Amino acid sequence: METSKHKPAKTCYSHLGGKLGALLLEQFIEKGWIAKEEQSAKHYFITAKGEKEFEKLGVDLSQIKEE
Repeated sequence: METSKHKPAKTCYSHLGGKLGALLLEQFIEKGWIAKEEQSAKHYFITAKGEKEFEKLGVDLSQIKEE
């Protein structure tokens, strides 16, 4: 059997998780695509810049309910 050289893209409860998910989160924060209202906040929001950049990637943000 041939050994796979694929890097894993894990899921957690049907969401992207693992190291790939963590790396994406770090990049989205660093690039200003997502942010928190306050440092202590639990949840992130998509910034105006993030909306434009995700759209360029073909991500349909209309599927996300506003809170």
